[in-house]
Amino acid sequence: MGGPVKVAVADAVITCMWGLLIPTLLVTTSLVFFLVFGFGFISRAMGGASFNPTKTASFYAVGLGEDSLYSIALRLPAQAAGAAAGALAIMEFMPLQYKHVLMGPSLKVDLHTGAIAEGVLTFIISFAVLFIILRGPNSLLLKNWLIAMCTVSLVVAGSAYTGPAMNPANAFGWAYVNNRHNTWEQLYVYWVCPFIGAILAAWTFRLVFPLVKQKKA
Repeated sequence: MGGPVKVAVADAVITCMWGLLIPTLLVTTSLVFFLVFGFGFISRAMGGASFNPTKTASFYAVGLGEDSLYSIALRLPAQAAGAAAGALAIMEFMPLQYKHVLMGPSLKVDLHTGAIAEGVLTFIISFAVLFIILRGPNSLLLKNWLIAMCTVSLVVAGSAYTGPAMNPANAFGWAYVNNRHNTWEQLYVYWVCPFIGAILAAWTFRLVFPLVKQKKA
């Protein structure tokens, strides 16, 4: 039991850090690269912590990692709580005259269009991350650069629809700050559809690139 609880606590911490830092950055490939690269090291140092629930779900669905349904049930609330703490912290530390520039993901189209957009964008980023990590270049720097380029491209593509989030925890954190965390919009657009997209991406990846099972000696 200690293992899943430890990872869940690590998830909460790293998601809080992500929520605290990401709103202060302009959406550029270079900045996202340094953020992803840095958080990758922190994540590994904390035993595989993750700041994105859809990544946790996609890696579980593709058959990688040591997660179980029990550990995932612990990690998802921890990630949401960490994101809320990060959003509250940045709002607390940011000077009053600059608080208006802090914006989380928000729905800019009708409910169903936004849900489809968030699901499709999460499908693409989840598939891309799986491909880059499992089938991409050996260079860690190049892997992170490719992930950063994909992330920025999809953020720009989805900016007119949902923000976008592609990260239910991050969306929840800002919805909590704005007292919109318990709405159908938050659940449907930023949780249900991204998880569907992430799981479908994992299943598609397994279909296209079957994982080779190592034989026990």
